[in-house]
Amino acid sequence: MLLPRASGAAGRASPPLAALSQVLRLERSRRTAIVFPLQKLERYLAPGTDTAPFRLFQPGLPALQRAEALFRSDRGHPIDYVSSAVRMDHAPPPALPEVCFIGRSNVGKSSLIRALFSLAPEVEVRVSKTPGHTKKMNFFKVGKYFTLVDMPGYGYRAPQDFVEMVEAYLQERHNLKRTFLLVDGVVGLQKTDHIAVEMLEEFGIPYVMVLTKIDRASRGLLLKNVLEIQEFVKDNTQGCFPQLFLVSAVEFSGVHLLRGFVAHVTGNLPTVEAS
Repeated sequence: MLLPRASGAAGRASPPLAALSQVLRLERSRRTAIVFPLQKLERYLAPGTDTAPFRLFQPGLPALQRAEALFRSDRGHPIDYVSSAVRMDHAPPPALPEVCFIGRSNVGKSSLIRALFSLAPEVEVRVSKTPGHTKKMNFFKVGKYFTLVDMPGYGYRAPQDFVEMVEAYLQERHNLKRTFLLVDGVVGLQKTDHIAVEMLEEFGIPYVMVLTKIDRASRGLLLKNVLEIQEFVKDNTQGCFPQLFLVSAVEFSGVHLLRGFVAHVTGNLPTVEAS
């Protein structure tokens, strides 16, 4: 769950590797693994495997730096908590392009959002050890550029009115540019994830799958889950972006690339040159 900091609170220090400038000090192979974790798996693919879905979104360093600037707050570019809502009539006006993050309880959603906002010291993200901590839709305004919405988790300890809340949001929020569906990279797609996919497909909502906690999965297990989910996306979806995004909120793997994709889908990184 994301909460606003109290006024005048001292900014926390950014964690290691939160900024691209820190990643660029690493040796090349380590740097690539942090920025493009999906590419790290390519070398272990069987001959003849289609690698196109591994490189659909592969921006160069200048594009990633422009995206990072959106997530770095300053006086001229505040990143603010706007409000929380349980009903759409409590949601802020849909004035900016919007993205929402949704996933199973305990998938690591709050940890990932905290990593994305780690360069914005005025935004506090509380990560609970208890699954299902987020009970409302939490709206965060990123300057004049876009809004990010932290949705309640589904499955275990989901809010009682979860379905009504989320369905209304997805159907009525016309400024929604992309839904980020978080899937546990260790266990892969679960039954509740399939239900979420069916809902997004039914409503015609463009979405992308993000595999979390990749630091906890062995290389073999992660590769197995990636290939199975890519096959599922290819055969069973129409609205899902074919490339998966792999992230670790602990090691910051994939976080910089995900910032870039958020900037891209909200229209703030319209031209993305390849690396």
